Amino acid sequence: MPVFKLTPVCKSYVWGGARLITEFGKRCERLPLAETWELSCHREGQSTIAQGVHVGCTLADWLVSVEWDALGYNCAGDFPILIKLIDAAQALSVQVHPDDDYAAAHEGQSGKTEAWYIVDCDANSYIYLGFTRTLDTEEFVRRTGDGTLAEVMEKIPVKKGNVFFVPPGTVHAIGPGLLIAEIQQSSNVTYRVYDHGRVDIDGTARELHIAQACDVARLEPARTDYDFKGHLVDCPYFTVDKLRVQGGGMYFAGADSFHSLLVLEGEGEIICGGDALHFCRGDSLFVPACSGEYVVSGRCEALLTTIGSKARAHTAGAIDEDAYEGGRAADGLYGGVRRMDWQFGF
Repeated sequence: MPVFKLTPVCKSYVWGGARLITEFGKRCERLPLAETWELSCHREGQSTIAQGVHVGCTLADWLVSVEWDALGYNCAGDFPILIKLIDAAQALSVQVHPDDDYAAAHEGQSGKTEAWYIVDCDANSYIYLGFTRTLDTEEFVRRTGDGTLAEVMEKIPVKKGNVFFVPPGTVHAIGPGLLIAEIQQSSNVTYRVYDHGRVDIDGTARELHIAQACDVARLEPARTDYDFKGHLVDCPYFTVDKLRVQGGGMYFAGADSFHSLLVLEGEGEIICGGDALHFCRGDSLFVPACSGEYVVSGRCEALLTTIGSKARAHTAGAIDEDAYEGGRAADGLYGGVRRMDWQFGF
């Protein structure tokens, strides 16, 4: 199967900026540009194939045409993930996401587990993640109304290269001046609880979702002691690794999962089945399952996302209390990648 470069969906929100255009070459007619959905089959925005005989076709439609065989054995049901680049020129709202059960019952889609990789940031940048102490619902609601919720949230300084894992129910916020790669479940369910009194781009007040947040939020300190056993993140929904290529390296897309490569720095070429595809910073590449060996050459850094064996166990209802702890991919390779003459960095 061919390797595809994808064209993202652009999302314009009031807190966005222009860095995805000026630094990553994204094309968007409307500013501010807040997010580009680099890998998406979500109904609210689908990435499209950027080259070859299928140019302009949505990835979702192409997957249907090949009967979804390109996803791999670990992927059950709908397309499992959504990968974004986020330009937070301003602070985002304080928000929370539901788990699968709540989202299915109330929103008709999956929950939202997500991970953030800090691509770049200003000096003194920060995020909020969970609370400094346990709150009761009454205090939570009061603070969402009087604008003091941040006073009891855990404010975490960040730097380039940091990774944060955000399970559903974790109240969180992204501060200003951050450029983030986000890997998440294929969901667009967000419950805002505080939004700095802003109005949307069209001048309407941004909706808050206090009742829903009370249903799903964990009003306690967030867990930060995850051990992902050498991966950046390894959870029941996705596995993320960072690749540093200095010259060339051979990789392997097995039958278990497709590979997604989001290029953060540099440029190079990917060769698979005799076809060569040039890439540069900001490109999103989709390598179908069963593509076999492929070679990446050049000098670049990229995030590699795969769907690990835990996804099968999750679908079968067999996830235990260590569901979010690390583990090796089912085929015994790091994230489905064969380590050869390349650097595996974190």
